[in-house]
Amino acid sequence: MASPHEKLAESLEALRALQERGVVAVRSGDLTRTHRERLVKNGFLQEVMKGWYIPARPDEATRESTAWYASFWGFCAAYLKKRFGTNWSLSPEQSLLLHVGNMTVPRQLLVRSPKARNRITTLPHDTSLFDTRAALPEAGQIAEKGGLRLFSVPASLVSCGSGFFRQNATDARAALAMVRNASDVLALLLEGGRTTVAGRLAGAFRNIGRDRIADDIVKTMQTADYDIREKDPFEDTINLILPAREQSPYVNRIRLMWQQMREPILKQFPAAPGRPSDIAAYLKAADDIYVTDAYHSLSIEGYRVSPELIERVRSGEWNPDENEDDRDHRNALAARGYWQAYQAVRKSVRKVLEGDNPGAVGDDDHGDWYREMFGPGVTAGLLRTADLAGYRNDQVYIRRSMHVPPRHEAVRDCMPAFFDLLREELEPSVRVVLGHFVFVYIHPYMDGNGRMGRFLMNVMLAAGGYHWTVIPLEKRDHYMAALESASVEQDISPFAMFLGRLVSESLEGKPAPQIPTS
Repeated sequence: MASPHEKLAESLEALRALQERGVVAVRSGDLTRTHRERLVKNGFLQEVMKGWYIPARPDEATRESTAWYASFWGFCAAYLKKRFGTNWSLSPEQSLLLHVGNMTVPRQLLVRSPKARNRITTLPHDTSLFDTRAALPEAGQIAEKGGLRLFSVPASLVSCGSGFFRQNATDARAALAMVRNASDVLALLLEGGRTTVAGRLAGAFRNIGRDRIADDIVKTMQTADYDIREKDPFEDTINLILPAREQSPYVNRIRLMWQQMREPILKQFPAAPGRPSDIAAYLKAADDIYVTDAYHSLSIEGYRVSPELIERVRSGEWNPDENEDDRDHRNALAARGYWQAYQAVRKSVRKVLEGDNPGAVGDDDHGDWYREMFGPGVTAGLLRTADLAGYRNDQVYIRRSMHVPPRHEAVRDCMPAFFDLLREELEPSVRVVLGHFVFVYIHPYMDGNGRMGRFLMNVMLAAGGYHWTVIPLEKRDHYMAALESASVEQDISPFAMFLGRLVSESLEGKPAPQIPTS
């Protein structure tokens, strides 16, 4: 007779077979009742609604949102296909967000279908789906991404309301930048005689510097004997020229975000003291605060490390013991990796203190920091050598966050653009705040992004003459909430205020965060 462990293994094998087929939304009929109930009981399946489940991790708390946010888009694609077949699409506004790479999980997903019942379907963690009976775009104006049926970019721009340009200015501009020629939208505008929309789009294209497209829309509509009045739907203009040949909407979104977020940072962050003249004294101060920094940075990521362990690792007295408890072993490897990475970061700090461009230093050196951080895990056999290769090759999700980082294919475009912006930025405070935020927004690695982001922040701080700054463990919730506001709502002010306050306290000579004695 099979043991409970053997039975659970059989059920997990059945679940694994589904996942290998790409199944995200597990229906009751996909598994036998015995397998399904066993997997739910042991935390490997979570019920979304009657008859529908998603895979989960048993080590997550009952009300943990990560599994749901990670499964949201795949679940909705499968659920909507089951309900409506191919006779549905997401709203034009949501379509635009997805076209430009904004995969943030919405509070309410708007769906169109001729078969819709105009009703709300409640989903986990305060999310929902609203299906409305409405016309779909023509067959040639439907696009599909990851099983989601979308309005094409031209059809979305023609069909979305004017409020989208005000409420989602960054995404709207990134979507407009995807249009190469006025003919992409003109056929739709002429077909319906949509003079108001034509005037709005002409104004929108002119707002982002695409005057030729704007002029072509106006002249063509006038030639067709339509009375068109150009009107800019945006509330402001941007001091940024988006490259006409840029193929990646992800890159344009990052450029637009950077431009949009600069001003709030300048209002919230203390002025830079300027590069210190005594480099040795600056590095000694950083060394003196190392144990505190390592404790708080590793603890924020969930590692349990003591000052004694950090000191042993730093002094070289730590030697991994194969008989050591597995969790303690991982904590020790993380502490060792942090120490090795700090040594590499310290060299980068010296470079910026000597006057090197901080963006160029970050670009050149961040791969070294990463390899040092995870080198001990490779040596111990917990990680593969290939894990040190560089940027991620798979999708990653951030625990409890509605922000979904860019697809791994986009990371290769985003990171060079990010470091270009960091290299060209002249304002130290902007380099500090956006150096940290945009790095973790892209999330270029499968693991270690938070630690890397804080290291990069401190290199940028050094370039401005600010002190090495520790983000305290006790302020983790505030820290994460501020990052969430920036990622999901495009509001950088809370994060700029959070970091600015910590930096101000450091400049005022207030003591670094304490390490608990217990």
